[in-house]
Amino acid sequence: MEDGIDETGTSDGIQEGQNQNTAVVTPWEVSGSVDYDKLIRDFGSRSISNELVARIERVTGRKAHHWLTRGVFFSHRDLEMVLDLYEAGEKFYLYTGRGPSSEALHLGHLIPFMFTKYLQEAFDVPLVIQLTDDEKFLFSKDPKADLAEYRRLGRENAKDIIACGFDPDKTFIFANSDFIGELYTNVLKIQRATTYNQLKGIFGFDDSDNIGKHGFPAVQAAPSFSSSFPSIFGPNSNLPCLIPCAIDQDPYFRMTRDVAPRLKFRKPSLIHSKFFPALQGDTGKMSASDPTSAIFVTDTPKQIKTKVNKYAFSGGRDTVEEHRRLGGNLEIDISYRYLTFFLEDDDELARIREAYASGNMLSGEIKAELIRVLQPLVAQHQERRAQVTDDVLAQFMNPKRMNVKR
Repeated sequence: MEDGIDETGTSDGIQEGQNQNTAVVTPWEVSGSVDYDKLIRDFGSRSISNELVARIERVTGRKAHHWLTRGVFFSHRDLEMVLDLYEAGEKFYLYTGRGPSSEALHLGHLIPFMFTKYLQEAFDVPLVIQLTDDEKFLFSKDPKADLAEYRRLGRENAKDIIACGFDPDKTFIFANSDFIGELYTNVLKIQRATTYNQLKGIFGFDDSDNIGKHGFPAVQAAPSFSSSFPSIFGPNSNLPCLIPCAIDQDPYFRMTRDVAPRLKFRKPSLIHSKFFPALQGDTGKMSASDPTSAIFVTDTPKQIKTKVNKYAFSGGRDTVEEHRRLGGNLEIDISYRYLTFFLEDDDELARIREAYASGNMLSGEIKAELIRVLQPLVAQHQERRAQVTDDVLAQFMNPKRMNVKR
């Protein structure tokens, strides 16, 4: 990599993770047990401190999301800068996205959108959501990959995204295959300012990759700059941007932040989440092709109960006697880890943590606690999703001017 060493913290970019026995972290693959402190060091980001969480509460005038206080969103780039500008009276916009590779989303897919909804409400800011149907087509290993199918999946996924509760007047959802024309001016500028050696250093591309792969990072980078949306933010816009995403997407935005000053654009700020584990634990992988690997937003209450009871990896001991004596292992128990994501009540979570770690609560009992949390959560999502008609979808996917003044 020729530039941006300060951003990456390593000249190998994401390839650093591939040399580890325990974990692989790339934009296309996450596996193994991830050392998040090491990722922060390798990627050159910064941890989110208690002081920064307290500042967010002070600036927004509301309690911080429990994913901030519990360290689910744990790392950032220039989050203080966005807060400085916001306190000075300057609005920013949010940008996140989804690669439409499956019909139904699993709970892990909802994490960035649920958190982004909190950010939109807390700061009262506009939001753009990119559906990378082009990426899924270009990176597919299926020789019969069909772009029309990825476009269809994008629209279906958009309905689940809308069901998270975004403000239609402040949210624009777009598919790259539809909206590339408006993005293209900035895509070209980014591509001209980025060398092939940089792409190889960051993403590991080689001569066997199709040329579409080489060009795609600029497409994911372009929405980081508000001038990519003249019909929404007006001509010559240069608004600050905050990107909530899982940390595996950081390589795209390290490249983006490196190129921004050369184009006289503002560097986007980022806030990173940890990964949501498969039901089988860190050694498993959530996949639409394996319905036992995850809880999907289409699952029935019965399916949720069966999956948790049968497939959720347990941190319990081999016998009841041993469990009572040693307690459960919270670090590997999937039911407890899922509760840290979806049980909002801090006192109740603390009660469960103490009971399970001390051995007073058995594995079947903590699984029952998780089932009680997940069944209504998924059912409520399904109810909201059923209300997303084609007209509602069009309301979100049609560009409209957004208010960016405070």
